[in-house]
Amino acid sequence: MTETTNKQRLLKFNKLRLSGFKSFVEPATLLIHSGLTGVVGPNGCGKSNLVEALRWVMGETSAKQMRGGGMEDVIFNGTESRPPRNIAEIVLSLDNSARVAPAQFNDSDELDVSRRIEREKGSLYRVNGKEVRARDVQLLFADASTGARSTAMVSQGRIGAVIAAKPAERRAILEEAAGITGLHSRRHEAELRLRGAETNLERLDDILATLDVQLQSLRKQARQATRYRNLSGHVRRAEAAYFHLRWIAAAAQLETFGQHLEKTEGEVTKLTRVSGLAATRQTEEAAGLPELRQAEAEAAAGLQRLILARESLDSEEQRIDAAREECRLRTSQVVSDTEREKALSKDAKSAIIAIESERDAIETASDNEAGETADAEAKLGAATGAVNELETRLSEITERAAGDEAKRASLSRAIEELEDRRIRLANRSGEIDNQLANLDAQTAEPEALEKAEEALSAVRSELEKARNKAQAAENTRAETVD
Repeated sequence: MTETTNKQRLLKFNKLRLSGFKSFVEPATLLIHSGLTGVVGPNGCGKSNLVEALRWVMGETSAKQMRGGGMEDVIFNGTESRPPRNIAEIVLSLDNSARVAPAQFNDSDELDVSRRIEREKGSLYRVNGKEVRARDVQLLFADASTGARSTAMVSQGRIGAVIAAKPAERRAILEEAAGITGLHSRRHEAELRLRGAETNLERLDDILATLDVQLQSLRKQARQATRYRNLSGHVRRAEAAYFHLRWIAAAAQLETFGQHLEKTEGEVTKLTRVSGLAATRQTEEAAGLPELRQAEAEAAAGLQRLILARESLDSEEQRIDAAREECRLRTSQVVSDTEREKALSKDAKSAIIAIESERDAIETASDNEAGETADAEAKLGAATGAVNELETRLSEITERAAGDEAKRASLSRAIEELEDRRIRLANRSGEIDNQLANLDAQTAEPEALEKAEEALSAVRSELEKARNKAQAAENTRAETVD
């Protein structure tokens, strides 16, 4: 490492303090004495990290130049025995006893330039504890003919690159040696500002042209407004004259309408007297309306009751029809089951008689022929199995007979329910007869009486039908019992 100095502008490096930077997890200080200062050590001891620390504190912005993928890679990432750090800081002390630093930093004999980086928060530059921009730090070192990309920082392959450099690159080396790098940086910044000012002037010209167009439009609008005010005055005067003429015509019409009003009021007086007489007659006629309305309401109520009674009888008829159909089906089923069971019973009795005759024959044959004993025993076993099967069938027939008896009892209950319904219908018929008698006693219209009589006839026919159905159900029950 060489001491970065300039003979004309004496700004010397005194020491370099590192903390949390790459492999320097613990705070470390590198003293840079006058003359030649060297760092010797094996590979991987951190010699290159010292050079990168100098470049980084002097304003290096490229993570690639720092051998990392991002600028936060300069922070110590930790090892198996040490946790990672969140902050890295480099402090470079400069000797400014010759007062060659820029004016804003030229009030101290020693300058401490520091750069601090924190994860996810970025870098922060300070000079003597005062926060500054990265540009200010780069200009500070550019005035001293050094910097992060300075040719004074000699690294591996740098000498060969200088020898093979192009004329433009050699010019940069000569300018740095001449100490005018800071002037070039300032010139570049001034050029950027001039370009910004030119851009602003062009934009200002565009704005002025736009304002010019707007001014012409506003002048045109002002002329139109003046003309509008003049025309509005003429219009107001013409409207005043027009409304005055209309007022004169309206006054003449008012006088004519007044005379017509007097005539109309006389006619209204006559019509009012006629209207009073008509109202008196209407009141007299309206006095007789309540009695007629009462009679109409009573007739309507009677008609409504008859309609409800008819609907109730219709529903009762439907229920009786359904019960009759159910009784018929059950009766036919009971008859068929009884016939089937009788046939099965006859078959069982015949089989039992045949088996007994066979058993007697077998017993007789067993006394006469001892050789046929085995055959007889086999036939006896088969006959015994047949007898057991017939006995099982007989028990099933008995259970079915019990089921038929239960069905007969159910039919008897259904017939009793039908008889109760017939009695209720008879009672309902009596109530309807009473209602008709009451309606006959009241004063009602002939048409309402005819409708009531028709409803009564319908109810009586429905009652007769219900009685016939009940009688048919009773006959069916008697036949089932037989």
